[in-house]
Amino acid sequence: MSAQCFKKWRSTLQNGDSKERLIYEKSLSRSSNQAKDDVLQYLIDSRYRDGRPTTESEVTGMIIGLILAGKQTSSATSTWTGARVLSHSTCLAAVLEEQKQIFKKYGDKFDYNILLEMDTLHRCIKEVLRMHPPTPSLFRKVHKSFVVRTKEGAEYEIPKGHIIASPMLFNNNMPNIFKDPDVYDPARFGPGREEDKVGGKFSFTVFGGGRHSCLGEAYAYMQIKVIWSHLLRNFELKLVSPFPEMDWSKIMPVPKGKVMVTYKRRSLAST
Repeated sequence: MSAQCFKKWRSTLQNGDSKERLIYEKSLSRSSNQAKDDVLQYLIDSRYRDGRPTTESEVTGMIIGLILAGKQTSSATSTWTGARVLSHSTCLAAVLEEQKQIFKKYGDKFDYNILLEMDTLHRCIKEVLRMHPPTPSLFRKVHKSFVVRTKEGAEYEIPKGHIIASPMLFNNNMPNIFKDPDVYDPARFGPGREEDKVGGKFSFTVFGGGRHSCLGEAYAYMQIKVIWSHLLRNFELKLVSPFPEMDWSKIMPVPKGKVMVTYKRRSLAST
C-alpha cells in the first residue's frame, strides 16, 4: 500500500465516529414497528456466540466492508476485463464466438445456468483477476503455530498470534505456477493446463481460500458476465486510449486515468 493510499485509509478510520453516528441515527429513527428487513438491521440485532451484541464500531466496519467489497472490486474488474479483452483480438474473437453460439441456443434469455456456460468469458475474467487483483493483500491471524516449507526445501515457523499477509500480485506472478505471468492468457485456466491448480488448492487465492473465502465469488463472476455479455452482444467496441496503468494511490488498485472506447450499435443475431 502506497504512503498516499495509507494516509487516505487512516483518514477514513479517523472519521469513523461520524459514520457510526450516521448509521445509528438511521437505525434509532426506526420505531419498533418500523424495523427494516435489511442488512443494517440484521447486523444491529446480531449477537456473538457468547451473547454479546455488536457495537456501533463493529456494525460500521462491517457496512463499510460490504460497500468496498461489493462495489469497488466489481467495477474495477469490469473495467480491466474490457481493457484486456479489447486489447487482444484473439480473446475478443473467442468471446464473441461463444456469445454467438449461446445466442443461437437461448436467444436473449439470461439466467444463472446460461451464464455458467460462458467458459471463455469466465476465463477472461479470471485472468484479469490474476493480473489485476482488486485486493492487493489478504491478512490472517495465526491461531495455531505451524511450519512452512518452501519449494527449495527450507522450513520456518509461523508463531501463534502473528498476522500474516498474502500479497496477491506476488502470488499471482510466480513463474513456477503461472507460465509467462506477464502475458494475458486466459487459456491458462482451460482444460489441459489449469495452472490455478499447479501448486495445490491455494494456487489461486484472489477470493481467499478455506472457510473464510469470499462469499461473493459466484456473484462477482455472474455480475461481470452479465455486463460484458450485454455489451458485446449489442455494441462493436474498440479501445482507443492506451492500455491503462495501475493506479496504486487508491486503496483498491484501479485503472489510472480514463479508459476510452468507441462503440457502434449492432445485433449479434445478424452477424
